[in-house]
Amino acid sequence: MRLNRQIFATAMALSLWLGRPATSIAAAESQFFDAKGVKVHYLIEGTGEPVVLIHGLDSSARMNWQMPGTIDALAKDHQVIALDLPGYGESDKPADPAAYGEQWIDDVILLLDHLNIRKAHIVGYSMGGMVALKLIAEHPERVISGTLGGAGWLREDSILQKIWTHMRSVGARSISELALTADQLKAIRIPVEILVGDRDPMKKLYVEPLESVRSDWRVIEIEGAGHLNCIVKKQFIDELEKWLDMNRLK
Repeated sequence: MRLNRQIFATAMALSLWLGRPATSIAAAESQFFDAKGVKVHYLIEGTGEPVVLIHGLDSSARMNWQMPGTIDALAKDHQVIALDLPGYGESDKPADPAAYGEQWIDDVILLLDHLNIRKAHIVGYSMGGMVALKLIAEHPERVISGTLGGAGWLREDSILQKIWTHMRSVGARSISELALTADQLKAIRIPVEILVGDRDPMKKLYVEPLESVRSDWRVIEIEGAGHLNCIVKKQFIDELEKWLDMNRLK
Protein backbone atom coordinates (compact mmCIF):
# COMPACT_ATOMS: atom_id res chain seq x y z
CA MET A 1 0.00 0.00 0.00
CA ARG A 2 3.05 2.32 0.46
CA LEU A 3 4.27 1.80 -3.08
CA ASN A 4 5.27 5.16 -4.49
CA ARG A 5 2.66 5.98 -7.12
CA GLN A 6 5.18 7.61 -9.46
CA ILE A 7 7.30 4.44 -9.45
CA PHE A 8 4.15 2.37 -9.96
CA ALA A 9 3.14 4.35 -13.05
CA THR A 10 6.64 4.24 -14.53
CA ALA A 11 7.06 0.53 -13.91
CA MET A 12 3.66 -0.22 -15.37
CA ALA A 13 4.41 1.83 -18.49
CA LEU A 14 7.75 0.11 -19.04
CA SER A 15 6.40 -3.39 -18.48
CA LEU A 16 3.50 -2.81 -20.81
CA TRP A 17 5.62 -1.20 -23.50
CA LEU A 18 8.09 -4.06 -23.50
CA GLY A 19 5.34 -6.63 -23.66
CA ARG A 20 3.08 -5.14 -26.30
CA PRO A 21 2.75 -6.39 -29.89
CA ALA A 22 4.14 -3.88 -32.39
CA THR A 23 0.76 -3.61 -34.16
CA SER A 24 -1.30 -2.80 -31.06
CA ILE A 25 -1.03 1.00 -31.02
CA ALA A 26 -2.88 2.18 -34.12
CA ALA A 27 -5.89 -0.08 -34.63
CA ALA A 28 -8.45 1.08 -32.05
CA GLU A 29 -10.44 4.22 -32.80
CA SER A 30 -10.12 7.06 -30.27
CA GLN A 31 -13.36 8.86 -29.35
CA PHE A 32 -14.87 11.09 -26.66
CA PHE A 33 -18.33 11.48 -25.13
CA ASP A 34 -19.89 13.83 -22.61
CA ALA A 35 -20.63 12.29 -19.20
CA LYS A 36 -22.66 14.96 -17.41
CA GLY A 37 -20.26 17.70 -18.44
CA VAL A 38 -17.07 15.64 -18.12
CA LYS A 39 -15.26 14.72 -21.35
CA VAL A 40 -14.49 10.99 -21.27
CA HIS A 41 -12.09 9.36 -23.71
CA TYR A 42 -12.47 5.80 -24.95
CA LEU A 43 -11.00 3.42 -27.52
CA ILE A 44 -13.26 1.19 -29.58
CA GLU A 45 -12.45 -1.67 -31.94
CA GLY A 46 -14.13 -4.74 -33.44
CA THR A 47 -17.66 -6.09 -33.72
CA GLY A 48 -19.65 -8.67 -31.79
CA GLU A 49 -20.66 -8.92 -28.15
CA PRO A 50 -19.43 -5.82 -26.32
CA VAL A 51 -16.62 -5.95 -23.78
CA VAL A 52 -15.82 -2.94 -21.57
CA LEU A 53 -12.24 -2.73 -20.25
CA ILE A 54 -11.56 -0.61 -17.14
CA HIS A 55 -7.94 0.32 -16.33
CA GLY A 56 -6.10 0.44 -13.03
CA LEU A 57 -4.71 3.18 -10.78
CA ASP A 58 -2.40 5.70 -12.51
CA SER A 59 -2.99 3.92 -15.80
CA SER A 60 -5.17 4.44 -18.88
CA ALA A 61 -6.94 2.57 -21.66
CA ARG A 62 -3.87 2.76 -23.88
CA MET A 63 -1.40 1.69 -21.21
CA ASN A 64 -3.50 -1.03 -19.58
CA TRP A 65 -5.23 -2.56 -22.59
CA GLN A 66 -3.92 -1.31 -25.93
CA MET A 67 -0.17 -1.63 -25.46
CA PRO A 68 -0.26 -5.27 -24.24
CA GLY A 69 -2.40 -6.20 -27.28
CA THR A 70 -5.52 -7.08 -25.25
CA ILE A 71 -7.81 -4.87 -27.34
CA ASP A 72 -6.55 -6.38 -30.60
CA ALA A 73 -6.88 -9.92 -29.29
CA LEU A 74 -10.45 -9.51 -28.05
CA ALA A 75 -11.57 -7.44 -31.04
CA LYS A 76 -11.25 -10.46 -33.33
CA ASP A 77 -14.79 -11.45 -32.32
CA HIS A 78 -15.98 -8.78 -29.87
CA GLN A 79 -16.72 -5.09 -29.84
CA VAL A 80 -14.09 -3.84 -27.39
CA ILE A 81 -14.51 -0.54 -25.54
CA ALA A 82 -11.73 0.69 -23.24
CA LEU A 83 -12.35 3.97 -21.44
CA ASP A 84 -10.17 6.40 -19.53
CA LEU A 85 -11.89 6.99 -16.21
CA PRO A 86 -12.18 10.70 -15.35
CA GLY A 87 -8.91 11.77 -13.77
CA TYR A 88 -6.82 9.51 -16.00
CA GLY A 89 -5.50 9.23 -19.53
CA GLU A 90 -7.10 11.57 -22.06
CA SER A 91 -10.31 12.13 -20.08
CA ASP A 92 -11.01 15.32 -18.14
CA LYS A 93 -9.49 15.62 -14.68
CA PRO A 94 -12.10 17.45 -12.60
CA ALA A 95 -11.24 19.03 -9.26
CA ASP A 96 -14.60 18.03 -7.83
CA PRO A 97 -14.31 14.81 -5.74
CA ALA A 98 -17.86 13.92 -6.81
CA ALA A 99 -16.50 13.11 -10.29
CA TYR A 100 -14.60 10.09 -8.93
CA GLY A 101 -15.27 6.83 -7.11
CA GLU A 102 -18.95 5.97 -7.26
CA GLN A 103 -19.35 8.31 -10.25
CA TRP A 104 -16.99 6.12 -12.30
CA ILE A 105 -19.65 3.41 -12.22
CA ASP A 106 -22.23 5.84 -13.56
CA ASP A 107 -19.73 6.90 -16.25
CA VAL A 108 -19.45 3.32 -17.53
CA ILE A 109 -23.26 3.07 -17.66
CA LEU A 110 -23.42 6.42 -19.47
CA LEU A 111 -20.89 5.10 -21.99
CA LEU A 112 -23.02 2.00 -22.60
CA ASP A 113 -26.04 4.25 -23.10
CA HIS A 114 -24.06 6.51 -25.45
CA LEU A 115 -23.17 3.48 -27.59
CA ASN A 116 -26.70 2.01 -27.35
CA ILE A 117 -25.36 -1.12 -25.65
CA ARG A 118 -27.86 -2.96 -23.45
CA LYS A 119 -25.42 -5.46 -21.89
CA ALA A 120 -21.66 -5.98 -21.95
CA HIS A 121 -18.94 -8.12 -20.48
CA ILE A 122 -17.21 -6.00 -17.82
CA VAL A 123 -13.46 -6.43 -17.28
CA GLY A 124 -11.41 -4.42 -14.79
CA TYR A 125 -7.80 -4.52 -13.65
CA SER A 126 -6.67 -3.53 -10.13
CA MET A 127 -8.64 -0.36 -9.30
CA GLY A 128 -10.67 -1.06 -12.43
CA GLY A 129 -11.55 -4.46 -10.97
CA MET A 130 -13.06 -2.71 -7.94
CA VAL A 131 -15.06 -0.45 -10.26
CA ALA A 132 -16.17 -3.53 -12.21
CA LEU A 133 -17.28 -5.45 -9.12
CA LYS A 134 -19.33 -2.57 -7.74
CA LEU A 135 -20.90 -2.01 -11.16
CA ILE A 136 -21.83 -5.70 -11.34
CA ALA A 137 -23.42 -5.48 -7.88
CA GLU A 138 -25.36 -2.30 -8.63
CA HIS A 139 -26.27 -2.80 -12.31
CA PRO A 140 -26.52 -6.56 -12.97
CA GLU A 141 -29.07 -5.91 -15.72
CA ARG A 142 -26.29 -4.31 -17.83
CA VAL A 143 -23.72 -7.10 -17.39
CA ILE A 144 -23.16 -10.38 -19.28
CA SER A 145 -20.12 -11.50 -17.28
CA GLY A 146 -17.41 -10.04 -15.10
CA THR A 147 -13.64 -10.44 -14.91
CA LEU A 148 -11.57 -9.04 -12.05
CA GLY A 149 -7.88 -8.82 -12.90
CA GLY A 150 -5.41 -8.28 -10.06
CA ALA A 151 -8.34 -7.42 -7.81
CA GLY A 152 -10.94 -8.90 -5.52
CA TRP A 153 -13.17 -7.60 -2.75
CA LEU A 154 -12.72 -4.25 -1.02
CA ARG A 155 -14.86 -4.88 2.05
CA GLU A 156 -17.06 -2.17 3.53
CA ASP A 157 -15.72 -0.93 6.91
CA SER A 158 -12.42 -2.78 6.47
CA ILE A 159 -8.96 -1.45 7.33
CA LEU A 160 -8.15 -1.38 3.62
CA GLN A 161 -11.13 0.88 2.92
CA LYS A 162 -9.97 3.25 5.66
CA ILE A 163 -6.44 3.29 4.21
CA TRP A 164 -7.78 4.42 0.85
CA THR A 165 -9.60 7.36 2.48
CA HIS A 166 -6.20 8.78 3.53
CA MET A 167 -4.54 8.71 0.10
CA ARG A 168 -3.26 12.05 -1.20
CA SER A 169 -4.93 12.24 -4.61
CA VAL A 170 -8.67 12.65 -4.99
CA GLY A 171 -8.79 9.72 -7.42
CA ALA A 172 -7.03 7.33 -5.06
CA ARG A 173 -9.08 8.48 -2.05
CA SER A 174 -12.29 7.84 -3.94
CA ILE A 175 -11.42 4.14 -4.26
CA SER A 176 -12.83 3.82 -0.76
CA GLU A 177 -16.27 4.43 -2.30
CA LEU A 178 -15.97 1.17 -4.25
CA ALA A 179 -16.30 -1.03 -1.16
CA LEU A 180 -19.08 -3.63 -0.90
CA THR A 181 -20.73 -5.37 2.02
CA ALA A 182 -20.70 -9.16 2.29
CA ASP A 183 -24.44 -9.18 1.55
CA GLN A 184 -23.90 -7.23 -1.66
CA LEU A 185 -21.19 -9.67 -2.71
CA LYS A 186 -23.36 -12.70 -1.92
CA ALA A 187 -26.27 -11.27 -3.91
CA ILE A 188 -24.37 -11.17 -7.24
CA ARG A 189 -25.73 -13.69 -9.76
CA ILE A 190 -23.60 -12.65 -12.73
CA PRO A 191 -20.79 -15.10 -13.63
CA VAL A 192 -17.47 -13.69 -12.40
CA GLU A 193 -13.89 -14.93 -12.59
CA ILE A 194 -10.67 -13.61 -11.07
CA LEU A 195 -7.30 -13.52 -12.87
CA VAL A 196 -4.42 -12.75 -10.52
CA GLY A 197 -0.66 -13.12 -10.67
CA ASP A 198 0.73 -15.95 -8.55
CA ARG A 199 3.17 -13.41 -7.03
CA ASP A 200 0.68 -10.57 -6.66
CA PRO A 201 0.27 -9.22 -3.09
CA MET A 202 -3.28 -8.24 -4.03
CA LYS A 203 -4.09 -11.95 -3.86
CA LYS A 204 -3.84 -11.94 -0.07
CA LEU A 205 -5.28 -8.47 0.43
CA TYR A 206 -8.32 -8.70 -1.83
CA VAL A 207 -8.72 -12.10 -3.51
CA GLU A 208 -8.55 -14.34 -0.44
CA PRO A 209 -11.24 -12.32 1.39
CA LEU A 210 -13.41 -12.62 -1.72
CA GLU A 211 -12.90 -16.39 -1.85
CA SER A 212 -14.10 -16.67 1.74
CA VAL A 213 -17.50 -15.35 0.62
CA ARG A 214 -17.67 -16.45 -3.04
CA SER A 215 -15.96 -19.83 -3.19
CA ASP A 216 -18.07 -20.53 -6.30
CA TRP A 217 -16.14 -17.95 -8.35
CA ARG A 218 -13.23 -19.25 -10.34
CA VAL A 219 -9.79 -17.89 -9.42
CA ILE A 220 -7.01 -18.45 -11.96
CA GLU A 221 -3.42 -17.66 -11.07
CA ILE A 222 -1.25 -16.26 -13.86
CA GLU A 223 2.12 -17.97 -13.70
CA GLY A 224 5.21 -15.90 -13.00
CA ALA A 225 3.19 -12.71 -12.63
CA GLY A 226 3.17 -9.95 -10.05
CA HIS A 227 0.79 -7.02 -9.99
CA LEU A 228 2.64 -4.91 -12.55
CA ASN A 229 3.23 -7.44 -15.30
CA CYS A 230 0.18 -9.71 -15.03
CA ILE A 231 -1.71 -8.07 -17.88
CA VAL A 232 1.17 -8.46 -20.33
CA LYS A 233 1.25 -12.23 -19.86
CA LYS A 234 -0.11 -14.31 -22.72
CA GLN A 235 -1.90 -16.52 -20.20
CA PHE A 236 -3.87 -13.51 -18.94
CA ILE A 237 -5.21 -12.69 -22.40
CA ASP A 238 -5.80 -16.37 -23.25
CA GLU A 239 -7.80 -16.93 -20.05
CA LEU A 240 -9.82 -13.77 -20.67
CA GLU A 241 -10.65 -14.89 -24.21
CA LYS A 242 -11.75 -18.33 -22.96
CA TRP A 243 -13.96 -16.79 -20.28
CA LEU A 244 -15.69 -14.47 -22.75
CA ASP A 245 -16.33 -17.39 -25.12
CA MET A 246 -17.77 -19.48 -22.26
CA ASN A 247 -20.19 -16.73 -21.29
CA ARG A 248 -21.60 -15.63 -24.61
CA LEU A 249 -25.26 -14.68 -24.59
CA LYS A 250 -27.36 -17.63 -25.68
